[in-house]
Amino acid sequence: MSTTTIAKPQAKQPGKGGRKLSLPVLLLIIAGVLVLTSIVRLITGADGITSTGQMSTALRLAVPIGLAGLGGLWAERAGVVNIGLEGMMILGTWFGAWAGYQWGPWTGVVFGIIGGALGAVLHAVATVTFNVNHIVSGVAVNILALGTTRYLSKFAFEGVEQGSSKQSPPIDSLGTFDIPGLSGWLDTLNEKHWFLISDIAGLVGGLITDLSPLTVVAVALVPATWWVLWRTAFGLRLRSCGENPVAAESLGVNVYKYKYIAVIISGGFAGLGGAFLSIVASNVYLDGQTAGRGYIGLAAMIFGNWMPGGLALGAGLFGYTDSLNLRGGTTNVHALILLLAIVLVFGAAYLAWKKKYVPAVVTALISALMFVWYLGTDEVPRQVVTAAPYVVTLLVLSLSAQSLRMPKADGMPYRKGQGK
Repeated sequence: MSTTTIAKPQAKQPGKGGRKLSLPVLLLIIAGVLVLTSIVRLITGADGITSTGQMSTALRLAVPIGLAGLGGLWAERAGVVNIGLEGMMILGTWFGAWAGYQWGPWTGVVFGIIGGALGAVLHAVATVTFNVNHIVSGVAVNILALGTTRYLSKFAFEGVEQGSSKQSPPIDSLGTFDIPGLSGWLDTLNEKHWFLISDIAGLVGGLITDLSPLTVVAVALVPATWWVLWRTAFGLRLRSCGENPVAAESLGVNVYKYKYIAVIISGGFAGLGGAFLSIVASNVYLDGQTAGRGYIGLAAMIFGNWMPGGLALGAGLFGYTDSLNLRGGTTNVHALILLLAIVLVFGAAYLAWKKKYVPAVVTALISALMFVWYLGTDEVPRQVVTAAPYVVTLLVLSLSAQSLRMPKADGMPYRKGQGK
């Protein structure tokens, strides 16, 4: 079978994956959401939903989710499903804290990356070399990481000052910084609670206030990932392994090598996310610290359609809902119920315009229920606030499922020379 014959079916598949949003359309949607959010803030009086502090907290909580999502993106673009992101994050939190309290926070960051990469090596050996089912291997890595860190904590942290079997000693801070002049001015503008202007000021101010150096590094990794994977020969070869490894092999690509590289980089990103949790977010390692963020990172990657920009938006959304636990949660979530109800009205109208009448009716009914819930209550229970990130994860995935397009060979078994 010739190279042309192998590659041809992959060249074009019309109608799959849905229409890609152009940048102007995406910016228009974001602007519309901002306007609706500002209207809801004025109606409800919940000024916290767009405050500088809320946005700053959301960014801090979005970073580990985004790093886990980037890890998943690298692995799955090479054709390896990485359910083990949670375990790799756990290893990153432990190794980052263990090295951080002894030799400083930046050393902890490096060890966190190494810890996540070690978990990734196990996953790569199982899935790439031995063709173990990717889901089974990922779950095994998660269980192994959880058990290993709990076992090691008894020897590393127990008996150490301020440490225990479930907690590390405190780690020195990496420090934080603001953009001089601009941060304070935007915060003042946000406190005036003007329509839209104050909301934009809160959003932008949150992105440049109380920043950790590691946050800046993490944000920079998003465009860096896009450039490497979509603008370099290395990235093209790696992505070809996730689209059609047989065709890639026929063109001289060492598929095994690229899969290994992708999975190890994936683990390094997840480990960096774990180190961020233990060094920046809380300055100690805590048992159960990741709290499912590896899985949410995977959901953010799927929401972003296996693209860095969409992934960043998904991580920001999940980080924002997670931040509601820390800042005025019950009042703010109650206001967001109204926002969601309004958004669903527009969604129902769009579906009706597309002549998808059954989904339009269902969406309209859900919107009506949200309006009833909002009008019938003054606050939401604390349990709803705690569950909000996970509910949003399920809701977003269910609504976006039909427009997603994963790499064609993602999760599929591959053996060298199988196309001959």
